Amino acid sequence: MHASPFTSHPWHGVAIGPEAPQIVSAFIEIVPSDTIKYEIDKASGLMKVDRPQKYSSLCPTLYGFIPQTYCDENIRQLANDKKVERGDRDPLDICVFTERSIHANGFLVRARPIGGLRLIDDNEADDKIISVMADDPLYANIQSLKDMPEPLIDRIRHYFLTYKDFPGRKQKVEIGAIYDKATALEVIAAAVADYDSKFKGG
Repeated sequence: MHASPFTSHPWHGVAIGPEAPQIVSAFIEIVPSDTIKYEIDKASGLMKVDRPQKYSSLCPTLYGFIPQTYCDENIRQLANDKKVERGDRDPLDICVFTERSIHANGFLVRARPIGGLRLIDDNEADDKIISVMADDPLYANIQSLKDMPEPLIDRIRHYFLTYKDFPGRKQKVEIGAIYDKATALEVIAAAVADYDSKFKGG
């Protein structure tokens, strides 16, 4: 099989990975040193500037999304929360812990999910899968969220509760649940099902 001479679309043209959901591909849009929030342009697949970070709080992990996932009706049902009207209709977000210092975005990494946060943003479920970089020896013994040092999880919670704030205005974002690995795998499966329904007619 020959490689395509064209760059694959990071959302639609990259596989989630043969070991999913235990290990998934993650496309990284933001690294911890970024003072700009980058994201892919969904139409072209190119990276774009979404907005400058307004405050000094930076994402404490690699951050991006899982290819060929989408958050809609299956994600809403899994949230099982009256405040949640729908999924956020974006690919499923993922945070990736690693010991390694990485200074540029726009790459793929193999990630091992260990839990997640269910953010509720304007009545939409905006789940954040928490993972570790596969084969990173520092995190080799981390199998679930309860194995992680609590201050690291607190940093993620604080970041996502404040990352949309602007000077003089606070965005209403709340965490509906913090869940462990088993639920994270269910969330990934639900987002794959939503993607198949939306883009593959499944």
